[in-house]
Amino acid sequence: MPLSRRRLLTLTGSLFTLFSAQAQPVPLWPTKPLKIVVAYPPGGVSDVIARALAEQLASRLGVPVLVDNKAGASGSLGVGLVAKSAPDGYTLAFSAISPLTLSPHLGKSAFDPVKDIAPVASVMYSPVLIAATSALKEGDLKSLLATARARPGAVRWATSGPASLGHVVLEQIRAAAQLDITHVPYKGGGQQITDALSGQFEVLSVNTSSAVLQHIQTGKLRPLAVGSPARLNNLPTVPTLAELGYPAANLSSHFGILAPAGTPASVVTRLNGEINAILSTPAMRERLLAAECVGEPTSPTEFAGLITAESASMARIIRDAHIKAE
Repeated sequence: MPLSRRRLLTLTGSLFTLFSAQAQPVPLWPTKPLKIVVAYPPGGVSDVIARALAEQLASRLGVPVLVDNKAGASGSLGVGLVAKSAPDGYTLAFSAISPLTLSPHLGKSAFDPVKDIAPVASVMYSPVLIAATSALKEGDLKSLLATARARPGAVRWATSGPASLGHVVLEQIRAAAQLDITHVPYKGGGQQITDALSGQFEVLSVNTSSAVLQHIQTGKLRPLAVGSPARLNNLPTVPTLAELGYPAANLSSHFGILAPAGTPASVVTRLNGEINAILSTPAMRERLLAAECVGEPTSPTEFAGLITAESASMARIIRDAHIKAE
């Protein structure tokens, strides 16, 4: 009988639990404020969802939950700071899983994604969106790539940073079409969107968010393609990358809560249960829907399995597309 996806994630997650599931006396927790380190700048979809999560988590735990933005290195800076924190359940990271699944394969990780991190809970996934700015006159992705072929290096493509999922999408398209496109890396989605609105580059790949959708609705950004299995509800006329002939570039960013390895299993279990409960609330479901994100409740072991599977997939993509660190 074939394994279900949930069962497969549970089995592959065992590698993480060897290091992060600690049999320890049950601590009295929490007794003081928690801090969630958001691995990206303020204003992006990850920051918005993390703050909504922190607000509800504080209410459920009975202690303040502070949010601290530590952007840099496509999320690896913030996750690395948490990896080096005390494993007591009071310092957590909210991040895409790319610092664990993508950066290590590019030699850009200052921590061991297996030995130094305890996956707590998956929160959501968000498809990558490719959009044009006012600097691009072409109306669709095919025309954009034709321009890039005719004028090597002239098309500037912005991402939220090297080793981000948006960067992977760019590299897969660049390799498949054999084009010379200039990569413009940022430290997160916030400044990337600001510069997009002033036309400082022609195209960007970014996670969907309410802010991005708002700029699309007002005509300041023009969607060209989405990296999702099916077209988005809020953008029904925008084709998927698979429809346009780039099935390998159909990618989504998975975001979740991470803790330092060695965090007591009882704390991880408590946090996981509270986060999953929050994801089921109408308020959080509405926030996720508005941002075109999908809630993704898992157990800690299932989340670890998702990370393990994604890491193997990213290793293949990096090898096949010849992606190099910048």
